[in-house]
Amino acid sequence: MAETIFSQDQFRCPVCLDLLKEPVAISCGHSYCMRCITSHWDLEDGKGVYSCPQCRQTITPRPALYKNTMLAEVVEQLKKTKRQVSVPAGPEDVECDVCTVRKYKAVKSCLVCLNSYCQNHLQQHENFFKRKRHNLIDATGRLQEMICPTHNKLLEIYCHTDQQCICALCTMDNHKNHNTTAAVAERTKKQVVLAERKRKFHLRIQQREKDLEKLREAVESHEHSAQTAVEDSERIFTELIRFTERSCSEVTKRIRDKEKAAVNRAEGLIYQLEQEIDELRRRDAELVQLSHTNDHIQFLQSFQSLAVSPESTETSITVSSLLSFDEVKKSVSQLKEKLQDFCREEIEKISGRATYIEIIPTNELKIREDFLQYYSWFTLDPSTANNRLCLSEGNRVATFTSGVQQYPDHPDRFERYYQVLCRESVCGRCYWEFEWSGGHGVGISVSYKSISRKGERNECVFGLNNQSWSLICSTSKFSYSHNNRHARLSVPFSYCRIGVYVDHSAGTLSFYSISDTMSLIDTVQTRFTQPLYPGFAVQGGTTVKLCDLMI
Repeated sequence: MAETIFSQDQFRCPVCLDLLKEPVAISCGHSYCMRCITSHWDLEDGKGVYSCPQCRQTITPRPALYKNTMLAEVVEQLKKTKRQVSVPAGPEDVECDVCTVRKYKAVKSCLVCLNSYCQNHLQQHENFFKRKRHNLIDATGRLQEMICPTHNKLLEIYCHTDQQCICALCTMDNHKNHNTTAAVAERTKKQVVLAERKRKFHLRIQQREKDLEKLREAVESHEHSAQTAVEDSERIFTELIRFTERSCSEVTKRIRDKEKAAVNRAEGLIYQLEQEIDELRRRDAELVQLSHTNDHIQFLQSFQSLAVSPESTETSITVSSLLSFDEVKKSVSQLKEKLQDFCREEIEKISGRATYIEIIPTNELKIREDFLQYYSWFTLDPSTANNRLCLSEGNRVATFTSGVQQYPDHPDRFERYYQVLCRESVCGRCYWEFEWSGGHGVGISVSYKSISRKGERNECVFGLNNQSWSLICSTSKFSYSHNNRHARLSVPFSYCRIGVYVDHSAGTLSFYSISDTMSLIDTVQTRFTQPLYPGFAVQGGTTVKLCDLMI
């Protein structure tokens, strides 16, 4: 089908510039509204020569005008459909399969024709098949995934036996005698399960919103309480500092008073001693003078009065440590040490009396039904699968094969080791189960997407690096490995169905054996810094199958 794109501008009258009304075509090929060209020629009646308003070509005599019915139908169709202009396809858009020159954005995909159409080609498709009922859906780039790769027919049947979508011809081929139903009916059935799960999710959301509100209120209360405590503590310590400063001033004053009293007393004694020394020196000078006189009468008369010693106020003076304050310094130091010890003890008590927000999980997971509410659907990513692993059943099963699979080259593919990652990442809390059979065992892992695919052994193998955590299940034992550290688990091995639970934000990874009961194999508590992806390391002859828990 040739690419045809119309614009309303192509059907506008050159005179009134509106869509053509009763369109007529004149001999030069231009088209006008009947009324517009008639009015133009009426003005030229006096000249006897009639011209085209657009190209000025002259016509004589005045021609008769007839309505162009085909052109009128096209214009009327444009008015009715109000055709939208096709938009060029962008990098993220689904391209129209019919456009040949320039690819436009597809708006619908046909499940019968298996093509996607832009706005213009969709109209042509509808016109061509207007008597046939084709199933149109919003444009999708997944058309090929909706087609059976074996029979190139639409996948419209669901096989319960193999848990995958098939076409009608598959029921007579590989899925003969299998338990099948129409995909629409299966969708209706699972829609009920989905609605119930949605209801539970809404209940959980409501409960979590209540918990969130309580937690926010608790945080706000703690912040307010902490701020009040800080302000009160600062006020009390300010008062304590002021009290200490006043105590310091009081001690200083007392020391100065003691100092002044001691100094005043000592200065009084100093003055007395100085007066006494002066008097003694005066008497001593008189005695010296008397001892040198030649007048015997004067000597004897003066001797009596000079020979008597002057009275002393202090017979003896003993200097003690009146001016020493070493004991005061010692007492103040002791006070400082006692105050520091007391403050330390009281601060420890204050820290012990502070309360914290304690989060107690109210919905602890105990039974399998508790875990199933976190069930997540995972599919194996073909672009990561080693070429010795065959993926089947909608990329939900991986089998080790002796032959090499013809996978295209891809930078995400595990080149040397028999491993595969899932396409979907672990988000929040997730739970899934898998079964394995045949061979020697399997490694179930969660890994960062940044794990190496083509490097050395420790860089690539699940559990031998800090990018992955792995539980190895063999025919006789369980063992756990991470960052090339291994631990054999003392759990009796008798199960080939394993459940895995991850709480990404809490850093919890748990493995469970599933039979009639659910038994814990091992739990790891760590800190995840990147999104996690489930993965498998499949040993020779082993088949691994992700379990469908929606039913």
